Amino acid sequence: MRTHEQTVLHQFDPRAEAYLVSAVHRAGPDLEHAKALVRRTTSPASQALDVGCGAGHLAFTLAPCVGRMVALDPSAAMLATVSGSAAGRGSSQIEVRQGNAESLPFQDGTFSLVCTRYSAHHWTRLEAAVQEMRRVLAPGGHALIIDTLGMEDALADTYLQSLELLRDVSHVRNRSRSEWRPLLQAAGLEEVEYRDWPTRLEFSSWVARMGTPADRVAVIRGLQESAPREVRQALAIEADGSFTLRTALFWARKAA
Repeated sequence: MRTHEQTVLHQFDPRAEAYLVSAVHRAGPDLEHAKALVRRTTSPASQALDVGCGAGHLAFTLAPCVGRMVALDPSAAMLATVSGSAAGRGSSQIEVRQGNAESLPFQDGTFSLVCTRYSAHHWTRLEAAVQEMRRVLAPGGHALIIDTLGMEDALADTYLQSLELLRDVSHVRNRSRSEWRPLLQAAGLEEVEYRDWPTRLEFSSWVARMGTPADRVAVIRGLQESAPREVRQALAIEADGSFTLRTALFWARKAA
């Protein structure tokens, strides 16, 4: 029986290229807004860390704004994809490092910017990971957290988490905004700005990207079709199974 960490690697190691070309991951208003924030507040000579970098889209977006970008992920296949793509883009600022969010292999205060995108919902010890992000931040540095949101309504959230877990057994939990805010505060990070945007997940590519087995795809569709009207409306579930959730961006600061 696998541990959760082994499950994450089993899920993502074979799918690095699929995430590199994923339309949901390689673009979005959150990336553009993140780049604008970093350009306004971070020195071009600064050091940055992308935690749970996946195929590297956040690192690629922000690398031109900093002097050094470390892309960290537990998946060697994801890191190989990042390295190959960075070389092709001429992104010499990017270096890769294998590691986990809950135990970052860096000294205190190393980075002016620590960021993560679409990774935190896989972390089993989110509180520890956020504390680690703060630890490796320099005083006055910024944390940028981007992830899909959980639902504030309990019924809709139960359905959302169920759909996510059936699709990807390495899923832990999408946190709602009301769950994220005290996490940041407890870690000693002051929220400076918050934004969120609708993110439509086209069903066939959503399950194909993760290689979800056909029997679980059928269960997902059955769960969607039997969902009460309130849930179907909250998730904007479409006839083909496509649905919409929200992507949130938290921009926070460590005290100087």
